[in-house]
Amino acid sequence: MKPTTSSSPRLPQRISLVSLTAQSLRESMQAGHWHGYLPGERELCARLQVSRHTLRAALHELERDGFLEVSDRQRRRIKTAVKPQKKTASRVIALISPRPLLEMSPSTVVMVDDLRDQLSRVGFSFEIHVSTACFTSKPARALESLTTRSPAAAWLVFGSLEPVQSWFMRRQLPCLVVGSCAPEIRLPSIDTDYRALCRHAGGMLCGKGHRHIAFVRPLGDYGGDVQSEQGLREALGGSHVPTLQVISHDGTAAHLCSLLDKALRSPRPPTAYVVARAMHVLTVLMFLMQHGKRIPQDVAVISRDDETFLQHTVPPITRYASNTGQFARSVCKAARQLAEAGSLPPKAMRLMPKLIRGETL
Repeated sequence: MKPTTSSSPRLPQRISLVSLTAQSLRESMQAGHWHGYLPGERELCARLQVSRHTLRAALHELERDGFLEVSDRQRRRIKTAVKPQKKTASRVIALISPRPLLEMSPSTVVMVDDLRDQLSRVGFSFEIHVSTACFTSKPARALESLTTRSPAAAWLVFGSLEPVQSWFMRRQLPCLVVGSCAPEIRLPSIDTDYRALCRHAGGMLCGKGHRHIAFVRPLGDYGGDVQSEQGLREALGGSHVPTLQVISHDGTAAHLCSLLDKALRSPRPPTAYVVARAMHVLTVLMFLMQHGKRIPQDVAVISRDDETFLQHTVPPITRYASNTGQFARSVCKAARQLAEAGSLPPKAMRLMPKLIRGETL
């Protein structure tokens, strides 16, 4: 009688962030991205958006495998055993952001992490460059320095205004705008369909009898906010004497509250608020409740965006939720095509989020 043997399948191995970091460094060295020595740990942590603990573990792995050696001054020298590959197209996709990951919204952090994983699976290294200088009204010098110092097969630009987009368009560098482009900019972009979303939100508010509606948004001509305002105006266009008041604030609670107070004291105070950015919805709700407004009996509130913390509000907030996984897949696909082809048609890809019916409408 034959002894029974286990035929259980081998469990799949989950790739750790340390291994992914080591793989990214190894590919960059093989592509000749650095010569002689690696940059310092602080620069590498900023580029790869990993902690120093993760980076050091990855560097130790590369030293153990013979790719690096540490000199007397603790500089890590790239060993000659790492033979540069034949000159091929770069396999680096770089993201430029005005804010580090810790200051991004939770949904954006999840999307970036998902994007990093998906790009790694198809053989691309992913770098994140945080630079406020690249997002000023005159970003040319900073952008020129960054793109020369850290060449990439494709550039992803977060939270950008017209000057940044215009620079990439003039330089004809492969660039994908993760957001909306200014009207005169001809670059490929991926964003939520804010125009259709706000047209839908405005239609619901008009259907509920609201005639004085406020749109709360941050200062700045960001494409998604411009599209949102257009969608609201389109929805209100067919109503009887509707009014739209745009409340543009500087991002601080104090400034937003001062503008809300002014709106409440106006001859025709808003009876409904559509709020861009989930964090500012909390400010609006708490301000209105502080001033004795019942939600939604006296005032309706709709959040244009969604974050997980909004699931814990009372009453539940009516909001629109995007699928971060779908968004990351769309960005990954477009970025890969851009990196491999060198260009993409200047089309705007728009994804429609799902309405979550809360109790604030």
